[in-house]
Amino acid sequence: MPVYYTPIPQNLRLGLAYASGSVFTHNRTFDDGDAQGDKRKVGKVNQTEIVSHLPLQMLLYFNVFFFPFWWMSEVVMLELKFGILPGHYQGVLVTGMILITGFEGLRLYLGYVGNLKEKVPELAGFWLLTFLFQLPVLLFFLTDEGIIILPLERAVHSIYLIFLLSELLAALLALRVMSRKLTLQFHVRQFREVQCVQPTDTSPPDTYLPYRRSVFPMPSAKVIHV
Repeated sequence: MPVYYTPIPQNLRLGLAYASGSVFTHNRTFDDGDAQGDKRKVGKVNQTEIVSHLPLQMLLYFNVFFFPFWWMSEVVMLELKFGILPGHYQGVLVTGMILITGFEGLRLYLGYVGNLKEKVPELAGFWLLTFLFQLPVLLFFLTDEGIIILPLERAVHSIYLIFLLSELLAALLALRVMSRKLTLQFHVRQFREVQCVQPTDTSPPDTYLPYRRSVFPMPSAKVIHV
């Protein structure tokens, strides 16, 4: 009895190829978009090697699931202590929550796009948002004792801080690798353009045959008739 297997969707197969290419950089398969086609290209240099950073992608994935839990915990704790806080701390905490909530979606989106599609501007924007906005606000929530830090707040803030610091380090490494790849591609493109400009005339030069003399023996001027 014949057995039929359901084909893997193209999106899932490409995603698996991206992940395997990031983990096993020297074990490229023909499921990858860089290696599709004729197997005669195996000996050629892989010009579009995937440089997406797998640890950064894993951190972003788990961050997406952790942030709603952090947000709900912070809202509940803020509701419990809001009445006993001074007026200026109330405004600072509400403003900090709005900033973190507003920038988190944009930050994660830039991280996903910049890492998976290997776009340096988006990944640089993710790094700047993390370093300039999310990290200072979270450090304020975690270190200022005037806001009456509760045990649950300290726990979730510490986990979130580990996420941010790890993402900063991973994004910095990914930016370094992507920048090197783009620089290499730029130099290779320039080298190819120089090669295309060079003349392609392969006819033998005339300098080896002065006065265009033939190398074959010429018949004598006197023809002997037998």
